[in-house]
Amino acid sequence: MTDTLIPARPEVAPPGPWAFPEPSTTRLDNGLALQTFHTPGQYVASVRLAIPVVPAQEPRELEGILALLSRTFDEGTLDHSAEEFAELLERAGVALGSSTSEFGLVLDLDVPVSRLERGLELLAECVQRPAYPDDEVDRARRKRLADIEQENADPRSRAMREFAATFYTPESRASRPSAGSPATVRAITAPAVRDFHHDHVGPTGAVMVVAGDLSPLGAEPLQELHALVERTFGGWTPQPVAPVGPQGPVRREDARRIVVVDRPGSVQSELYVGCLGPDRRHGWGAYPVLSFLVGGAPQARVDSVLREDKGYTYGLRTAFVPRADGGLFIASGSVRADVTGESVGILLDILEKAREGFTPEEVRSGVDFVSQTAPARYATADSVADEAAGLALEKMPPRWVTEMFEETRSLTGEALVEAYGRADVGRWTVVVVGDADQVADEVRALGRGDVEVRRREG
Repeated sequence: MTDTLIPARPEVAPPGPWAFPEPSTTRLDNGLALQTFHTPGQYVASVRLAIPVVPAQEPRELEGILALLSRTFDEGTLDHSAEEFAELLERAGVALGSSTSEFGLVLDLDVPVSRLERGLELLAECVQRPAYPDDEVDRARRKRLADIEQENADPRSRAMREFAATFYTPESRASRPSAGSPATVRAITAPAVRDFHHDHVGPTGAVMVVAGDLSPLGAEPLQELHALVERTFGGWTPQPVAPVGPQGPVRREDARRIVVVDRPGSVQSELYVGCLGPDRRHGWGAYPVLSFLVGGAPQARVDSVLREDKGYTYGLRTAFVPRADGGLFIASGSVRADVTGESVGILLDILEKAREGFTPEEVRSGVDFVSQTAPARYATADSVADEAAGLALEKMPPRWVTEMFEETRSLTGEALVEAYGRADVGRWTVVVVGDADQVADEVRALGRGDVEVRRREG
């Protein structure tokens, strides 16, 4: 019997250089900008139409109208009923979707590249000849009201809503539900949605992002695509109301406080803790790493104590959330009701102790995780299109992604401490949703400030 030779294990080479793809950028005569990302091998084209219409433009008495517009933009047009239009989408293999944020409205189109022209025709029909039928808007309104009832029953949703109302001034749009309250949603009518679309949805300031393998379009795919977009969107009339930038929310002077929202009988308490943080224009490369190290992963500091050592939670997470002007640093999750006070105290201690710094091992693990997983996160056409559309609404170029990860790779422990210091750590707004009779005194005993108890009326 002869010995079998086992070949030596190959060494794993360090990752090569990576950069976010650079688009080809053109502009139509009506003002619509076109960003094209040719991504070989991606034969489903991802189209994102980013339109700078923001919740701050909603009439106060009709807040939520942008969300209803987003939900019903493809429910029929002036040329086709909702049923007819749905059949056209199905025949063409087209998927339409939408989303809204404080930065704007994004309409999504995913379609095989071979059917891109038909997909753009249908998207153009939605945005240029919308119907917003009375029955479809009525249905969406009822659905939104039902969603509000569900949100009232969901502890995480209640915590987020109470945090916003506690943290931001009443004048800030961010202090109120982005999709509207029961009173404002009930007041929204189909004619109001049609008027809002007419006034605010147009090509001025809008950006269309197209990502996919454009080879099937011809020998000169970029020129062919521009001509195709010109044919389908060149006649889109600019909106009469000029776009405005997203409203920078303002923190309340008395935001540093603790609120307990009563949820009688709860066996868990939902925690939502936050302070002011940065936006994406100020050294953002450090903040995904900080999120990861403090509470963005199962092995992070928060979970290693509250979950692994104490067994108080299934998981708490931290995140830096950019906004139009500045941002938030948030820690959230649920804990056992009987250890609510202790959990809040431990959580705040961990978050504040992080100002002292991180070990070299922590720094390297965070930097490697964030920077080396980037190529996988942006490996598909839809992820590239989503990121580019979001950046467009924030008035930031696609190269920002590359520059951000370059910054991440060069981070040191000192740089992370400096970045963490730019967040308003220690000036907390704390919201606890739980059984107030059980947890309020526990939270008061921490000595972290006055505790306000909010009970549901009626």
